[in-house]
Amino acid sequence: MFKKSRRLLAGIVLLTAGILFMVTGCGKSQTQKTADKYPEKPITYLITFDPGGQSDREARRQQPLLEKILGQKIIIDYKVGGGGAVGWSELARSKPDGYTIAGFNLPHIILQPMQQETGYKTEQIVPVALFQSTPLGLAVLKDSPYKTLEDFLNAAKQKPGEISIGGSGTFSGHQMATLRLEKMTGTKFKYVPFTGSAPQMTAFLGGHVDAVFANSDDLVKQKDKIRVLAFASNERFEAFSDAPTFKEKGIDLVETIDRGVAVPPGTPDNVIKKLEAAFLEIAKNPDIQAQMKKEGFVPIAMGHDECKAYIEKMTGIYKEIVAGLKTN
Repeated sequence: MFKKSRRLLAGIVLLTAGILFMVTGCGKSQTQKTADKYPEKPITYLITFDPGGQSDREARRQQPLLEKILGQKIIIDYKVGGGGAVGWSELARSKPDGYTIAGFNLPHIILQPMQQETGYKTEQIVPVALFQSTPLGLAVLKDSPYKTLEDFLNAAKQKPGEISIGGSGTFSGHQMATLRLEKMTGTKFKYVPFTGSAPQMTAFLGGHVDAVFANSDDLVKQKDKIRVLAFASNERFEAFSDAPTFKEKGIDLVETIDRGVAVPPGTPDNVIKKLEAAFLEIAKNPDIQAQMKKEGFVPIAMGHDECKAYIEKMTGIYKEIVAGLKTN
C-alpha cells in the first residue's frame, strides 16, 4: 500500500511539472516565442515624408546607432503621401512582429483621423517613443512693419482676415496654432497652407505671406532674414533668446511638431520595450542632443507609457479646437 502511494505521489509530481512546463514553455504562442528572440532579422523603418525632410534626417541619424544596439540592419523605406497618412495606414496593416516600424508626427496622427478618412485610426499608431520636438514660432521678415507681437495683433484686429499667416498643410500643427491664436486673442487671419515647410518658407521669404507659423529648425536656417514675434513653447527658445513666448505675453499657446516612432497594433509588449530602450538610449545621448539643439530642434525622451498619456491629452485638446471645422 505504501509503495502504491509513493508511485501515485510521484505521478502527480511529474504531471504537475509537465503542466508547468507547458504553461511556461511549450504553452507559449509562436508569436511570443518569436518575440523573445527579437530581433532576428533586419527591421524596416518607414518614413512617411519626403527624403531629406526632418523625419528622414532624424531616422538617418538614428540608423547606425540602432544597428549597433539591436544587432540588426535598419532599412529606411519611404511611404510618402497624404501628409503621412499613406505610411501610417501601411503601418496599421503591417504584421505586429516588430520588423516594421514607422516615424510618426504629432499632431498629424491625431488631427487627420478627426477630419477625414485616412486609412488608420490614432490608436492604431502604437507609440514606442518620442525623441524630438519642433516648437512653432510666429515670424515676420526683418523689414516687416510689425516689430512686436502686440503690433501684429493690433493690426489684425483692425483688419480682420486680411493679414496672412503661412503654414505647412491643413489640419496640421501650423493651422492649429493659427486657429488657437485667433480664439485666444479675438483676431482673424487668412491662413495660407503649403504642401510642406520648404515651399512655405520660400513663399514667406518672397513676401507672398505676411507671417508664418514655422518649425523652429526652419527659423534657425533663416535667422538673419526674419524676426520672431513669439514662440509657442513653454520656455524661450535658445536660438532666439530675445523672442518671448506667447505665455510671457499672457497667451497660453503652446504648439509643437513632435516626432517619434511607432509599431502596429498588437505588437508584443517585450518587443515594444526592446525598441523603446534602444530609441531612448539614443534620445538621451548627449552628443545626439547637442546636434539636435544646434540644428534648431528640442531633444526629448518620452517612452511608451508617457507617449500614450500625452497623445490622449492632446487628443482632448484638439477635439475641442477642431469642433465645427469642415473637411475641405
